[in-house]
Amino acid sequence: MSTTTLDTDPGTPTRGTDLRTYIGPADVVSQTLTLAWRATMKMRRNFEQLFDVTIQPLLFTAMFAYIFGGAISGSVDEYLPIIIPGLIGQTVLTACVATGVQLREDMDKGVFDRFKVLPIARIAPLAGPMVADLLRYAIAATLTFATGFVMGYRPDGGAPGVLAAILLAIVAGWSLAWIFTWFGTVGRTAQGVQAISLMVMFPLTFLSNAFVPTDTMPQWLQTFADLNPVSLVISAIRDLANDGAVTADVGWALLGCTVVIAVFAPLSVRSFNRKM
Repeated sequence: MSTTTLDTDPGTPTRGTDLRTYIGPADVVSQTLTLAWRATMKMRRNFEQLFDVTIQPLLFTAMFAYIFGGAISGSVDEYLPIIIPGLIGQTVLTACVATGVQLREDMDKGVFDRFKVLPIARIAPLAGPMVADLLRYAIAATLTFATGFVMGYRPDGGAPGVLAAILLAIVAGWSLAWIFTWFGTVGRTAQGVQAISLMVMFPLTFLSNAFVPTDTMPQWLQTFADLNPVSLVISAIRDLANDGAVTADVGWALLGCTVVIAVFAPLSVRSFNRKM
């Protein structure tokens, strides 16, 4: 039986013993979308995978608003413009954790061993599930806003501002997911990946401006919270939804997302290719 040896670079010609395979950009996109479709099928067949972006936003929005609203802002209505964007950042980040865990589970089950003998780009099995997760981020952000509307939240940014905020949340979720994807490629077990991811997720979430203004924190903690990528995203979401304004915070948020991708995407691909 003849075999085909594929280069780890998806854009270079690949030669086997008796045939030549070229994987171009169009092939990479097509293969990535195919594997993204596979990931969405898993979501549809196992609805439990969507609990963190369906049930959790409803519970967290109600609990945080009614528990902390009076203490922090004087009333629930005054607190909603603060907590709704904050919970969107928190929920999207929580959804990112599942990306790395599910990747590690697939690797442990030998799913990617089957891809080794297929003439596909090495990046496709990694990027496909991440593209599918865009749907998860959209669901999380939309349900959080919807719950806020039911509770009385009325963003001054209107429909355009809310839509822009949801799009930013999706972009931020996809970029931050590269951190946890890297954990998935270097971790030994799914349980270990989840433990590491939670240790990173909780500080990024709670040491931010998601729930309280950072000016109430000690100076050293305020500095960290202000530079936290999650804080940058949440500030941008607040500006878009509450004011309908494209401010400098939006630019900083997009820059922060770009930096995260530039650092962790190559790390994830390199580690993934070594495992493949």
